[in-house]
Amino acid sequence: MNFEPVLLWTDALLFLLLGLGLLAARHAWGSEPLREAWRKVGKRSTGMAAGTVLLAFVAVGVIDSLHYRPALPPLTAAEVGEGAPASSGGPIYSSEVLSALDALLAPLRLNIEKTYSAPFAATLYQRETIELEGGGQRRDYPRLVHGAAHLADPASEQGADVAGRAGRAVLTTLAVTALAAALVALGLARSGRVPFGAAADRLLRGRTVLAWRAALLSFTMIVLVISLCVYLAPVYHVLGTDKVGQDVLYLALKSVRTALVIGTITTLVMMPFAVALGIAAGYLGGWVDDAVQYVYTVLNAIPGVLLIAAAVLMMQVVIDTHPEWFGTAAERSDARLLALCFILGITSWTGLARLLRGETLKLRELEYVQAARAFGVGTAAILRRHILPNVMHIVMIALVMDFSGLVLAEAVLSYVGIGVDPTTISFGTMINMARAELAREPMVWWSLAAAFVFMFVLVLAANLFADVVRDAFDPRRG
Repeated sequence: MNFEPVLLWTDALLFLLLGLGLLAARHAWGSEPLREAWRKVGKRSTGMAAGTVLLAFVAVGVIDSLHYRPALPPLTAAEVGEGAPASSGGPIYSSEVLSALDALLAPLRLNIEKTYSAPFAATLYQRETIELEGGGQRRDYPRLVHGAAHLADPASEQGADVAGRAGRAVLTTLAVTALAAALVALGLARSGRVPFGAAADRLLRGRTVLAWRAALLSFTMIVLVISLCVYLAPVYHVLGTDKVGQDVLYLALKSVRTALVIGTITTLVMMPFAVALGIAAGYLGGWVDDAVQYVYTVLNAIPGVLLIAAAVLMMQVVIDTHPEWFGTAAERSDARLLALCFILGITSWTGLARLLRGETLKLRELEYVQAARAFGVGTAAILRRHILPNVMHIVMIALVMDFSGLVLAEAVLSYVGIGVDPTTISFGTMINMARAELAREPMVWWSLAAAFVFMFVLVLAANLFADVVRDAFDPRRG
């Protein structure tokens, strides 16, 4: 086998969350109230559009979580030693850990320039001294090694080349969208037992039960972006390059996984603390309530950035003093990323716990809970059967809304130097690397702009989806 699979801790937890999500979806499908609530989400055009965009980001994150170590080429006899066999034993694997996304984006990952280049540029962004063929020197912008290298004269050929590739991307998008629309219309025709033409007409007019037209429009935009990247990115640096010549589009796509890990795994850490302590404080009252309130009041009294910074620095000392724990640099970076998720989860559960405490205080006084007490039902059974199901809408709403806040928190923490490992690609590290370049003349703006746009789209989609979920699951909104 020419590669060795690698499972990082964050990969395992991310796949665990996906499995839990699938189980939750199966449970919701079998529960009429939950199915009706999610149907309300699907009826909203905003919900379907935002959900489609979030699924695209999740797909990028999952592909980037399939890690492996590639096999090194076998040693020759000269490398092994004269008279020794060219190779012995099994294959030798590289210490570099790659992902399936790295394999898909190999042209972007490997086409490294000398330094900065602007989007779609054919030359470097700064002048250098160039040696002339006939002798002498001159100051000019050197040609890129990979960007627009297929063009003999970029000044005259680039416009037509970009237009032709963009036209092919548009045609590909139309074909893929037409196929997707046909499949959706076929599914609607079978489920509604109507002719295919009638189902397609309802889909185009937006008269379906779920907002499939909005989802298809979002899908079309996503496919268009992917098609443009497929046709243009292998021969151009679509979003330019950074200080060390890496493709900015590649860095932005690699940052998606880090944002998803921070936003999802942190919820996995935060939810047990918030649910258990919040419900226990609200239902049991007394000294339990006092103790829980004391704990989250003390945590809220400490500035969050200082608390996170102290915890991250202590964890970094542990990682630095135990290098034998990590076989590769990727495992070391993953350990710090996982530690940051745990630290954010432990320090951010207080808000949800306070909400659940207040809701539980109200629920424990309702008639059906009082009746259960009168009939001698145990406390654990009451919490499991009557309290927990009636506060899960708050849990779901809070978790979806906290996702965007956690993504932004990673960017801020990495910007101030207490976030992910510097070798981990994230929106925060991209912004941190780009901030010093804004003072250059001419200004290098594309790294910051790329991180901003990707993070803006992700956070906006999460917020819009959270609003729709809140409206659908909050019983007071009907």
